[in-house]
Amino acid sequence: MTRGAFIAAVFAMQGVGIIFAGLVSMVLSRIFLSFYPAPAFQDSPTDYAHVLSTQPQADYLWRIVLMIGALPAIVTYYWRMKMPETGRYTALIEGNAKQAAADMGKVLDIEIQAEQEKLAQFKAANEYPLLSMEFYRRHGRHLIGTMTTWFLLDIAFYSQNLTQKDIFPVMGLTHKDVEVNALQEMFETSRAMFVIAFFGTFPGYWFTVFFIEKLGRFKIQLVGFFMMSFFMLIIGIKYDYLTTNKYMFATLYGLTFFFANFGPNSTTFVLPAELFPTRVRSTCHALSAAAGKAGAMVGAFGVQNYTLGKGTKDIQKAMFFLAFTNMLGFCFTFLVTETKGRSLEEISGEDGGGETAGTQMTGTNSSSVTR
Repeated sequence: MTRGAFIAAVFAMQGVGIIFAGLVSMVLSRIFLSFYPAPAFQDSPTDYAHVLSTQPQADYLWRIVLMIGALPAIVTYYWRMKMPETGRYTALIEGNAKQAAADMGKVLDIEIQAEQEKLAQFKAANEYPLLSMEFYRRHGRHLIGTMTTWFLLDIAFYSQNLTQKDIFPVMGLTHKDVEVNALQEMFETSRAMFVIAFFGTFPGYWFTVFFIEKLGRFKIQLVGFFMMSFFMLIIGIKYDYLTTNKYMFATLYGLTFFFANFGPNSTTFVLPAELFPTRVRSTCHALSAAAGKAGAMVGAFGVQNYTLGKGTKDIQKAMFFLAFTNMLGFCFTFLVTETKGRSLEEISGEDGGGETAGTQMTGTNSSSVTR
C-alpha cells in the first residue's frame, strides 16, 4: 500500500516550495544589493539612519518576490482543473458509479466495473450527518484528536518560523539588524532560511514519505512530538551556553525542524485525510486544519509577542512553553488510531466489516480500489 506515501509526498512539496522561496528571495536580493549598495544602519548618521540604510528599491523587491509566488499557483490551478474528481466522491456523494468507474479506469489503466445496486446499499448504511450522535460515536474521538494535535503543533511550528529572525543572529547565520542595510538583511535572512530548510526542514518531509508505510503515522507523530519537545527543552535550559556555541545551537534548532516534518507537521495532514468517511472527509480535514491555523495565531500573537525584543529569560520561558505544548501534542496523539495497511472504508467503518461497494475491478492487475 502506498496511499500514505502519496499523501505525504504531496505535502512534502511544501518543503520544495520553502527551498525555492528562500532561493528566489536570496538570489534577487543579492542582485538588487549589487546594484543598490547602502551603509549599515549603525554606520549612518543618527538622524537619517533609517532612511540611508533602507534602499528605496527594496520596496520593489518584496513585491517582485510576492508576484513570482503567483506563477506556481496559476500552473497548479490549470492542472487541477484537468484532474477528474476522486472516484469515491463521484460514486458515494454524486451517486454516479458508472462515471466513477470510468474516471478510475483512466487513471489506473485497468478495467473497472460499476455496480450501482451495491452503491445504493452502501450509501444507505452511511447516511448519518456530521452533527449527529452516530458520527460522534464512530469518529468523535478521532476528530478531537486530529484537531487538538494540529492546533498544538502549529503553536510550536509557527513560533519556530516567526522567531527565526531573532535566533539567526545568535546562531551566527546573520548579522544583527543594526549592522546591515535593508537589502543585506533580506539577503542574509533568506540565506539562513535556505540553509535551515535544506538541512533540516526538507529532509524531514521526505523521511516521512519513505518511512510512513514502514513505521506508520502513529509512531512518526509520537516520536516527532517527543523529539521536538526534547530539543526545545535543551535549547531552553542551555540557551546561555548555546549562544556561545553556534554550531551546537544550529544543530539543535535544525533538528527541531527535522522532527517537526518527520513527525506531526506531516502526519497531522495525512491522518484527517484517512480517518473519516468520504461524505465528511473534506469537512473533518478542514476543521482539523482550521484548528491548526488557530494554533498559528497563538504562536504569532502570543508566543511571538512574548519574545519580541525580550531578554534571555523570556526566550527560555518561551522554549519551555513550546516544549510543554509539544508534550501535550504527544499525549493527544493517543486519541487517533493507526491507519497503515488498512483501506479507507475499513478505517472509517463505512464498509460495515465488508468489502467496498459501488465498484469492482476486474483483470489481471486488479487490487482493492480502496488501497
